[in-house]
Amino acid sequence: MSESAHQGLLCIGDPHLASRAPGFRKDDYPRTILGKLRWVLTYAEQNRLVPVILGDLFHFPRDNANWLLVQVLELLSRPVLAVAGNHDCSTDTLSDDDTLCVLCAAGKVHLLDRQGEWRGAINGTRVCIGGTSWGRTLPQRFERGDAELVVWVAHHDVRFPGYEAAARIGCCEIPGVDVVVNGHIHRPMEDVVRGRTTWINPGNISRVRRDDNTRQHVPGALRIDIAAAQWSKRMVEIPHLPFEQVFHQDVAPADVSLDDSLFIRGLAQLESRKTAGGAGLMAFLKENVRQFPEAVAAEVLALAKEVTDGESEHA
Repeated sequence: MSESAHQGLLCIGDPHLASRAPGFRKDDYPRTILGKLRWVLTYAEQNRLVPVILGDLFHFPRDNANWLLVQVLELLSRPVLAVAGNHDCSTDTLSDDDTLCVLCAAGKVHLLDRQGEWRGAINGTRVCIGGTSWGRTLPQRFERGDAELVVWVAHHDVRFPGYEAAARIGCCEIPGVDVVVNGHIHRPMEDVVRGRTTWINPGNISRVRRDDNTRQHVPGALRIDIAAAQWSKRMVEIPHLPFEQVFHQDVAPADVSLDDSLFIRGLAQLESRKTAGGAGLMAFLKENVRQFPEAVAAEVLALAKEVTDGESEHA
């Protein structure tokens, strides 16, 4: 598709591709998320939109199965614009050992802060798309040149209304930037306008963490239509299953006191619906080992931590 044929952008929030299921997912997570990514890329192609990934293309920065990487390479028939998210990075910033760098080397992903801003014509408007990956500092100002519209992509803890406690940076006017589209925060947030800069957080296309925010979240991608140097936005809902069909239920209420036999039965129940990341096991143990002597409980938790990923997922 030529640049002149583009009509807008499709911003794709945090796919979290993985060859093993994170958290409490009980479906075929790897192929489910591949299917969602395939759907949004097809939608972008059919509607003449430039696809932009808002970070966290992968859930685990390394050790992703080769079959998953092969399918992603086949799926990205055209290079996509992106920034790196915290889950893409094994350290504070992206390194050559991280899976995302393989896609960059293959020419399938264009990292906006490593390989330069994208500039082109979209529906007759001169557009510049820039970006800032996780661990890097957003610009204080941007020299837009002849661009009539500048869109900046970020992956940060931004102070949107309702997200103040976890935020590290505030929304401010960035001279030269018209729109900032942020990933990282998995639920949609209210837009913030500061001077001539509008901050948007559309949420992600995947559901990773089992919590009330995820239960209410409708997976979608942000569509930005561009015409006559102006822009408009709307969310595009992505086909998805109900929350109850995607996540395991809680193993047991927190106020239930378990004796030894019930404890063993609880472990057996976990085995029947285990998750690859070990999240269910760790949650179960932390809640129920208190019935045992302190030393025993500590040993059980230490052993469990050794054999599970022990990772936390961002809300």
